[in-house]
Amino acid sequence: MKNFQNYTPEKYAGPEYQASEEGIYLAKNPYWRPGFGCEDIYVTSLSFEMEPERYGEEGGCPQDITQVPFEDILDDYFVYVTDFYDQLNQSSEKTCYQEFGSDSLENIRNLRGLIGKRFYAVPCGEDDPEGGGSEYKIIIE
Repeated sequence: MKNFQNYTPEKYAGPEYQASEEGIYLAKNPYWRPGFGCEDIYVTSLSFEMEPERYGEEGGCPQDITQVPFEDILDDYFVYVTDFYDQLNQSSEKTCYQEFGSDSLENIRNLRGLIGKRFYAVPCGEDDPEGGGSEYKIIIE
């Protein structure tokens, strides 16, 4: 995945979103239920491109974002998807759009550190000490 950029959808101008920092908004958690999670969360939207020639991203496109390395972004930054922007992704040939949320402002700040970078998986051999026994490792550059 490459070319991470800020994406500001029109919905962020609405009263349901309160600007917190550049590119970060306070909003209602779309998954919130009484007794489950935080009612208000921080959200940000990013665009990026899949790299179908990279490990795990084979066949990836805006309509079918691959689990590797996308799930690693969610796990590594402690965020989850709050909007898939289905219409944008259906009409885009190469740019993917996603909104990410977290109850932690710091998690969203850290995620936005991907802007301008690449985030991809590299397969590991069993004897690769950096792999930690995993079949791949994540590279950020």
